[in-house]
Amino acid sequence: MNIQRRRAALHYSQEFVAYNANLSRFAYQQLEHGQSRPGSPANPSLINIMAVAQVLNVSLDELLPDPWPDLHVK
Repeated sequence: MNIQRRRAALHYSQEFVAYNANLSRFAYQQLEHGQSRPGSPANPSLINIMAVAQVLNVSLDELLPDPWPDLHVK
């Protein structure tokens, strides 16, 4: 699920989701864009993902990528 599309479907602003998830707007924007810095993938904490899922009224697994990326250390 794309959290930006879900947020827009609910007519929520980034500020609304960030505030209700107890995140800064900047941190939420990074999560929504999937980057922590340009070219660097986001790595949000589980508690932040859970908070956003609650605000967007979706299950946690709906916010996770499918299929999961290979996270084995190489």
